Amino acid sequence: MIERPTYEGRPFTDPDDLVVDQGLQFDLGTLLKRRGLLQLFGVGVGTITLSACAAAAPTTTDAATSSPSAAPSTTASASIGDLTEIPEETAGPYPGDGSNGADVLEQSGVVRSDIRSSFGTSTTTAEGIPMTLELTILDLANGGAPFAGTAVYVWHCTRDGGYSMYTDGLTQENYLRGVQIADADGKVRFTSIFPGCYSGRWPHIHFEVYPDEASITDANNKIATSQVALPQAICQDVYATDGYANSTDNLAGITLASDNVFGDDEGAHQLGAVTGDLAGGLTVTLSVPVDTSTEPGQGESMGGNGPGQGPQPPKR
Repeated sequence: MIERPTYEGRPFTDPDDLVVDQGLQFDLGTLLKRRGLLQLFGVGVGTITLSACAAAAPTTTDAATSSPSAAPSTTASASIGDLTEIPEETAGPYPGDGSNGADVLEQSGVVRSDIRSSFGTSTTTAEGIPMTLELTILDLANGGAPFAGTAVYVWHCTRDGGYSMYTDGLTQENYLRGVQIADADGKVRFTSIFPGCYSGRWPHIHFEVYPDEASITDANNKIATSQVALPQAICQDVYATDGYANSTDNLAGITLASDNVFGDDEGAHQLGAVTGDLAGGLTVTLSVPVDTSTEPGQGESMGGNGPGQGPQPPKR
């Protein structure tokens, strides 16, 4: 009698086929024999199967970002725990970063904490209720750690709703614009005035984040562009003071829900927290999670005139 070939002590089902072609029963017999050996080391067959599945499963981060319930975005978005990447927004038609004409970022003196006065050929100071803006830049690509060393460029309108470098009468001014470098805690602080509300937009503050100070001379280097929304109650208090006369009516004609920048989620991730009072000054704070592993939207600028100078672009 011809002896059948064997594999690990088990005879082949079909002597003419390879070991990989012996069929399910042969495979199960081999696996069960192995299980007895594996149990000597405290490892079961189920463990092998689960380990293989675990290796193929997405990581926690992958699962969060690829989940069907994840919020859609024009660019890839990321979240870690309670941190969500700051929404990418338009830089508007008055960025002053060289992407739409005027460029303050190439001027010596733009890196400063007090942005109330112009620098260079003018020293005019913008008037209004004192405001400190504090942004905390967080690095989502590094687990939400403070993003030290980033350069943050901030700009906003005057209490009358005009923008330096663009609005008629303000083209020779560069106040309410400046850059700060994030400290070890990822924080930047600016001393300014509370911005007014012009027709068609909710009160806001623009900002861009750059990898470092050396990067600010080219707007293409920015890694995030967004806006800070200001709370309604404090806006109403500020706009009741002298100098903000036009803002009261403009605020009454807009809501966070109807605003064409914050309206998609009513500024859920961009609404600043405000402390202080009108007499001693207000402080606006916001955490700004930035993810360098996603593609920045570049915060495209939009052409157009300054507030109060005819038709406006839809986002500014």
